[in-house]
Amino acid sequence: MRLALLLACLAAPAIAAASADIVILGEVHDNPDAHLGQADAVRNLAPTAVVFEMLTAAEAKRADADRGLIAEAWAKSGWQDFPIYSPIFDALGAARIVGAAAPRDTVRAVFTIGPADLFGPEAPRYGLDAALPEDQQRQREDQQFDAHCAAMPRGAMAGMVAVQRYRDAAFARSALAALDRYGPPVAVIVGNGHARTDWGVPAMIARAAPAVTTHAIGFVEQVTDMPFDEIRVVPPADRDDPCKSLASD
Repeated sequence: MRLALLLACLAAPAIAAASADIVILGEVHDNPDAHLGQADAVRNLAPTAVVFEMLTAAEAKRADADRGLIAEAWAKSGWQDFPIYSPIFDALGAARIVGAAAPRDTVRAVFTIGPADLFGPEAPRYGLDAALPEDQQRQREDQQFDAHCAAMPRGAMAGMVAVQRYRDAAFARSALAALDRYGPPVAVIVGNGHARTDWGVPAMIARAAPAVTTHAIGFVEQVTDMPFDEIRVVPPADRDDPCKSLASD
């Protein structure tokens, strides 16, 4: 009985992920093991479509039409390290490739114009027309300041938060469009900050389409209090201190 219960508990996250309409797979961008974990998740899920944070709609459309052009589309996106992402593409099977990245000019404009006007008529559906609660705004600005090694002006963090809100909404909109077009389940490949359930893509989907079910898996390098439906710890990547080059002499 105890063995059966243990096996049931171990299987529960996989069952939950498989039954969700949209499965969000978070990552540490430069960690190869995180991408291997995402690839396994995609292979097991067998989604109808995989939405990539890294590719624009045009780049993804080109890669989807000719899988031999995936590496070229990736290079055009400006993202690095295609070899560590390639296992995800190898695991796609028949899944369609969908891009959710906004053009760089649009992302830059969010700093000055704000997310609502740039997002368009659907902005209220994703809550972009309203300010965040003060405590959440402060918390998110603090996190952005730390994430950028305290090297950027503190006053710029409100713009960084606005960009993240815009991108979360754009990823959620692309995932919902893929769900509507191809059916469930849909997988989404994004950074862990976008996969968090409290204010990331899952929260945006819950707001915009409450009937749609989601399951967010964070592939992290250590146990974290960042909220996910499921956490999978992977070995830390071998990297230099990302803040070292920004430190003052």
